[in-house]
Amino acid sequence: MSDPDSEAGAAMKGLTAGPDAAGLRLDQWLAAALGPDFSRNRVQTLIRQGAVRVGGAVVSEPKRKMVSGDAISLELPEPEPAEPAGEDIPLDILFEDDQLIVLNKPPGLVVHPGAGNWTGTLVNALIHHCSDSLSGIGGVKRPGIVHRLDKDTSGVMVVAKTDRAHQALSEAFADHGRAGDLERAYMALVWNIPQRRAGTIDAPLGRASDRTRRAVVPEGRDDARHAVTHYAVLERFGEKQEEFAKSALVECRLETGRTHQIRVHMAHIGHPVIGDPDYGAAFRSKANRLPEPLRSQVNAFPRQALHARLLAFRHPVSGELMRFEAPLPADMEELVAGFRNL
Repeated sequence: MSDPDSEAGAAMKGLTAGPDAAGLRLDQWLAAALGPDFSRNRVQTLIRQGAVRVGGAVVSEPKRKMVSGDAISLELPEPEPAEPAGEDIPLDILFEDDQLIVLNKPPGLVVHPGAGNWTGTLVNALIHHCSDSLSGIGGVKRPGIVHRLDKDTSGVMVVAKTDRAHQALSEAFADHGRAGDLERAYMALVWNIPQRRAGTIDAPLGRASDRTRRAVVPEGRDDARHAVTHYAVLERFGEKQEEFAKSALVECRLETGRTHQIRVHMAHIGHPVIGDPDYGAAFRSKANRLPEPLRSQVNAFPRQALHARLLAFRHPVSGELMRFEAPLPADMEELVAGFRNL
């Protein structure tokens, strides 16, 4: 077996399985081959991310059995910084005390550092704003973060400033409010008008075939996660004419909080969020059935039209019921106004 390069390199090549590898799991063999710098969990994550090839073909199953002579190559992401640094990024703060901070996240702001976004994130802004008070709360990479919004989703978020607040808020979000008063409501501008004024989407979510996005999956699949979204139609656009594409402004309330849940669920029932590049791409041509200037406005809209309007929860120390709302950001308000003129 050839020696691997250091993790700082762009790729490792030339790993060849000897006779003693036959029958071992891929993750087991690879973790041993790479040495102490790579835990088995780390190796499993890399495999599931498609970073490992056997004989030139991507293998995404950690328990795949090894065969003597297997040629393994491993591509590694860029090394991560030890921990994020504070950056002077403006924050729209709705409330703050010594336990938590509630803010209105603008579209385009990544919540925490990750591949391709090591700086300029909400975490960087919070570290600067809160100084050392966030250190170590919830881990150095995601200090204080108990829930997240996608980069291009705007709206209300709460961040913990103490371990006590972090634990209490994390438990509330993990429980999805079933045993408490957590409430989350989003506004979404979607294609087509739902037939029902209100409804519930109860469909488990798991990994999509590209292993990056999410998808509705069979309930019995290993990665299937229970997911429930309640929606209500607030406004209908283009309902009284046949010439133009129809759309609706809906409110979505989360009973669970899975990654991309609203975006996947609304697309699943035929009403993808307008501007969604991942789950609404098949509806992109709908804009061609809109009059100008709305057609150009939709085509130029740079994100999914999704906004976290409401967040309510019990204060982790005082027990007070707290409720925060954020109005639609200007870009989404302008887009909705354009549809109202149909």
